[in-house]
Amino acid sequence: MAATKSSIKTATSFFLVLYSTIMLFFALPCFSSDPDPLQDFCVADLSSTTNVNGYSCKPASKVTSSDFFYSGLMNETSITNNPFGLGVTPGDVTTFPGLNTQGLSINRLDLAPGGIVPLHSHPRASEANYIVKGEVIFGFITTNNVVYSKLMKAGELNIIPRGLVHFAKNVGQEKAFILAILNSQLPGFATVPLNLFSSSPTIPNDILAKNFQVNESVMASIKSKFGN
Repeated sequence: MAATKSSIKTATSFFLVLYSTIMLFFALPCFSSDPDPLQDFCVADLSSTTNVNGYSCKPASKVTSSDFFYSGLMNETSITNNPFGLGVTPGDVTTFPGLNTQGLSINRLDLAPGGIVPLHSHPRASEANYIVKGEVIFGFITTNNVVYSKLMKAGELNIIPRGLVHFAKNVGQEKAFILAILNSQLPGFATVPLNLFSSSPTIPNDILAKNFQVNESVMASIKSKFGN
């Protein structure tokens, strides 16, 4: 019985944190970048072959309560299978179809000690990050090459302006847990190192070398670490 009460308390606390984070995000001075919905809801039909700006709506007769609830963010993700020490559990329209047309996604980030969120941008969304657990340095880079960064601790919130390159690193001794809330159902994730060194077809070494002002052999060496 004690274990059951403890589990209920833990789950309740988690969802209170999640609810508070969403409310904080909507209080920020930013607006949905996705088109406004024209009906109460449009649960995504992920099996549809219709090509639209988003997903087609599931017929209302097939919509159930489960379409509007998602428990996928409750459990810690694996952070051992990639060189970044990062685990991401997506809470976007592809995993939570009820988000379709709602202009919102919520992802869970788990970072190992020393782990990073690599340099990346979201072309279709601004991003708010709420630190649930741990100590994490967050930063973003403006188009004038100015870096804004800060060491954040549990309970703190930041905002990453839409489309700007940003990063994070767990500088604590324990795993970090972050909720990333974005104002798009599918914000996109353009990872700088993968875009440059793991594209298909690959970017020619001479072009990369001139951009970075180094020898082409340096670019070849970096590409080899990304499978190219």
